[in-house]
Amino acid sequence: MRNSRQALKNPEQEVRIFRWRSLLAAFLVVALTATLMGRLAYLQVVQHEVYITRSEKNRVRVEPLPPTRGLIYDRNGVLLAENRPTYNLTLVRERVEDLDATLALLVELLELPEDEVEAFRERSRQRQRPFQPALLMSDLDEAQIARLAVNRHRLPGVEVEAQLLRYYPDAEIMAHALGYVGRINAEELETLDAGNYAGTHFIGKTGVERQYENLLHGQAGLRQVETNARGRVLRELGRSDPVPGQNLTLTLDKELQTLAYELLDGRRGSIVAIEPASGEILAMVSTPGFDSNQFVTGIDAASYRALQNDIDLPLFNRAIRGQYPPGSTIKPFLALAGLAEGEITPDTVVRDPGYYQLPNDTRRYRNWLRWGHGRVDLERSLAVSNNTYYYTLAHDLGIDRLHAHMSRFGFGQRVGHDVFGESAALMPSREWKRGRFNQPWYPGETLSVGIGQGYWMVTPLQLATATAVLANRGEWMTPHLARAVGDEPVVMAPDHESIRLDNDQWWDRVFAGMEQVLTGHEGTARRTGVGLEYRMGGKSGTAQVFSLGQDQRYNAEELAERLRDHALFMAFAPLEDPRIAVSVIVENAGGGSTHAAHLARAMTDAWLLEEEAPEVDELRERIESDDGTVAGN
Repeated sequence: MRNSRQALKNPEQEVRIFRWRSLLAAFLVVALTATLMGRLAYLQVVQHEVYITRSEKNRVRVEPLPPTRGLIYDRNGVLLAENRPTYNLTLVRERVEDLDATLALLVELLELPEDEVEAFRERSRQRQRPFQPALLMSDLDEAQIARLAVNRHRLPGVEVEAQLLRYYPDAEIMAHALGYVGRINAEELETLDAGNYAGTHFIGKTGVERQYENLLHGQAGLRQVETNARGRVLRELGRSDPVPGQNLTLTLDKELQTLAYELLDGRRGSIVAIEPASGEILAMVSTPGFDSNQFVTGIDAASYRALQNDIDLPLFNRAIRGQYPPGSTIKPFLALAGLAEGEITPDTVVRDPGYYQLPNDTRRYRNWLRWGHGRVDLERSLAVSNNTYYYTLAHDLGIDRLHAHMSRFGFGQRVGHDVFGESAALMPSREWKRGRFNQPWYPGETLSVGIGQGYWMVTPLQLATATAVLANRGEWMTPHLARAVGDEPVVMAPDHESIRLDNDQWWDRVFAGMEQVLTGHEGTARRTGVGLEYRMGGKSGTAQVFSLGQDQRYNAEELAERLRDHALFMAFAPLEDPRIAVSVIVENAGGGSTHAAHLARAMTDAWLLEEEAPEVDELRERIESDDGTVAGN
């Protein structure tokens, strides 16, 4: 049996099987070797750039170099916005392994109070691009920097950067005019040039800082650095230097701006001064102000709530967004409209019994002097601020012509060239009322507009602009804040049509009436005009906070302070060659012929006489001594 099994084996078949197995094994070895060699060739040749980049990424880091923000000066070279060195804490999310653990460690090391922790964590997530540094904290102190340095090995992706931080030396005085910079938020990031703002954590939020952001920011640069395994920089491999932002010189005069702020003495109000010949804004103040430096590094929640809830609204820019009835300050403009339309002449006389009545109407629209001014011509109508004269003129003109002429002076429009956030306020018209209330325009509403009440609203900037155009005898010079960019002066071309009258002497007659406001024996602001060393034209105004009934009398002593009338005054000087036009609005201060007029005089004195204006205490005594015996609105 054993011999028979051996006989069944076939030697040739076994040889063939062996050979096939050998060939298969050899083929497999060759195939695997070829695959390996192909893979090596793919990685070394085809994917060479990819892996070189990955290798370099472990050794080389590209860092953005933010540009230095341009400085801001006043017209005399006084620094208004500078950059101070500081240390910031930043975080790059793609280099952080455990974000929550890193943030928890940072909170501990920085010893942050509980009410700031959530805001701190939120800032780490604001940047939408994980490869860009997010600003976590600004202006670190020495102790914080030391603790972070000791724990650097535990904080990959976290850096302490030395940067320049915006600082405003006169923060409260300049807050509304300059605006401020603040941290870039997620919404702003979506619209910004990611390359140019890489490494930049701040952007202009309001005012000049926002309006001229493109010029002030500059162009970002880059540098390549070699790092070790812990991320410490060993050496710099290459650099593209940033281009600093351009310096900006403003038309503002810091001393005049400071004076305006002090004159308002903490009251709610605004003062705007313009150079008529150029349109340069010399001062633009809104009070109360606020410390704009708080917003640069990020104001804490409690301080921000305090500002928001302040009944005096310190964050509200009254100079460009405050809307007030202009009151009697618009009477010179209305007089010019009447002359241009032929409804009056300089010698037209209106008899004032103390009121005006529309035809076939029993309602009496009263003059502020209840027994009337008797016979009133154009110049006297301005000097005594007679309402009946302008009720009559407004009715004769009608709302359509009145609206057209007042619009030529800039009312109801944004008048500033580079004034960010300006309101157009409201110059009412027949079409506006139909669209707003779906109602017709009534004749009585025209009478209200004729004395600067009713729907008509102006901003302090608008009133100052109209006054400058008036001082220029109709020549428009657009108000602006930029005087020079770098070394290049800003040249402004008029962008409004000039106002032409058939008779140039009409300007003189209106100016004569405005001069009598301050120097005439009946002038509503004659106490303000005592001792004037130059010729000045002005017009007082009183803006009602609420309407009185026909038989009601206004008594400030019986009203809550915030229900009292607003005081307004507009003026320009010298009369023959105007160098300054001013508008003053003081909320709830009563008649403009007292409080506001004295402030306007102090502004023109300081600008024209090149001497210090009266101290605030002295001016306050002067206003209080003007006890209202000089009545008027």
